[in-house]
Amino acid sequence: MRRSHVTTVSLLAALVLAACTNAKDVLEPSAIAPQSTQTVPTAGSGTAATPTAPATTAQPSATTQPSAPAQPATELPAKSAAVIARTRLQVAPIVGASVEAATPLTAQLQTRAKQRGITLAGSAGQTPTHVLKGYFSTMSEGKDTTVIYVWDVYDPAGNRLHRINGQQKAPSVNDGEGWAAVAPETMQAIADQTIDQFATWLGGQAG
Repeated sequence: MRRSHVTTVSLLAALVLAACTNAKDVLEPSAIAPQSTQTVPTAGSGTAATPTAPATTAQPSATTQPSAPAQPATELPAKSAAVIARTRLQVAPIVGASVEAATPLTAQLQTRAKQRGITLAGSAGQTPTHVLKGYFSTMSEGKDTTVIYVWDVYDPAGNRLHRINGQQKAPSVNDGEGWAAVAPETMQAIADQTIDQFATWLGGQAG
């Protein structure tokens, strides 16, 4: 009985010691801390590497983007010039303006068109690519007279492609009202603006 009791006591003591050593192994911070400290830096370095990679790739794209628009910028004028060179513009009779006012307008339209490289299609067998129809009116206010104009651009089939509108205000001349108060210079300025806007629109069609 004594031997068995002693044996039992020694076994219990061995189990207690084994349990204590196992608890130390499991709860030992030195066994866990190295793992946690190793995984945290690697995860941190991995996440930090991902933002730096787009940053390095974004820099080349930022340098290449400014050079990309430079090529179309050099090609667009050539395309616009080609479109303008093929243009044959026919000016239809002016609606709403007097003959005295329409005469300097028509003459300046021809002059400005030549300056911009636009060919006017007359009645000499040239087939127009565009037809320009203008509608005019005046409005007098005190000592000034405003010319209001609308231009419609058509293709040869009669389809409207574009509209140009605006107004030109200038001091009245000849102490008159209506068209009698409109100076030739006012109509010439309208002609310049019209052809310039038409040429700008043509250039936009080239793109």
